[in-house]
Amino acid sequence: MFKRLSTDTVNWILIVGVILFTIEIVFFGGGMIISALFFGLFIYVGWKRFYKLWGKIFFWFGSIGLTFAIFNMMAIRFFVVAAIVLFIINYSKSKKEADYIQPSNQFQDDSNQETIIKTTPLFSHRIFGNQQTTNQAYQWKDINIHGAFGDRVIDLSNTVLPDETAVISIRHLVGNIEIFVPYEVEVSVHHSAVFGRAHILGTDHNKLMNQTLFYRTANYQSTLPRVKIITTLLSGDIEVKRI
Repeated sequence: MFKRLSTDTVNWILIVGVILFTIEIVFFGGGMIISALFFGLFIYVGWKRFYKLWGKIFFWFGSIGLTFAIFNMMAIRFFVVAAIVLFIINYSKSKKEADYIQPSNQFQDDSNQETIIKTTPLFSHRIFGNQQTTNQAYQWKDINIHGAFGDRVIDLSNTVLPDETAVISIRHLVGNIEIFVPYEVEVSVHHSAVFGRAHILGTDHNKLMNQTLFYRTANYQSTLPRVKIITTLLSGDIEVKRI
């Protein structure tokens, strides 16, 4: 169904959804959004202590509460209604317009087609749970992930960085990020956080409130190997240290 949607249609749906979110925050005091964040905190605390009985209770209580809070938001209701309407419209069109496949006898010239290689990323997008690099040697691949709850640990001492700028990009809601960098690697760190703390190569920020930090080592611009770290957190700590 979604393959049939034009970019303009998707953009208008997203714009209306953002407007409804804004109306709910401005005119209704954030109602269900605050409740969703509250239940999300329950989920995070329960997940961190899931091996205990009270942790399981916190997790499932938060999950049920978050589900009800989300589906009581005006914007989410709009998305559900929009999805149903689009499904009906596209289903109706598909019944009227049959897809015809006509074989072609023309020879397709692939001589100028570029060869590309698909690789498996080091990390996958995960909403819940912790992720970390393996303790054994591994082949480096740039990291570009987002998540919701859990910790992310990246150890660069078990890999060989390329003779170019390696990139680590993490967008996360609640959790901690730890990155271990060898001494011979130059580092650039661009970190944004709403709440949390930062410990970057010996420099400490014990209270971040909607701040952005930018640090880099002295020889970052001229020396290889080097790693560029870009992180965004809603609530959590980041630690970048030598190993």
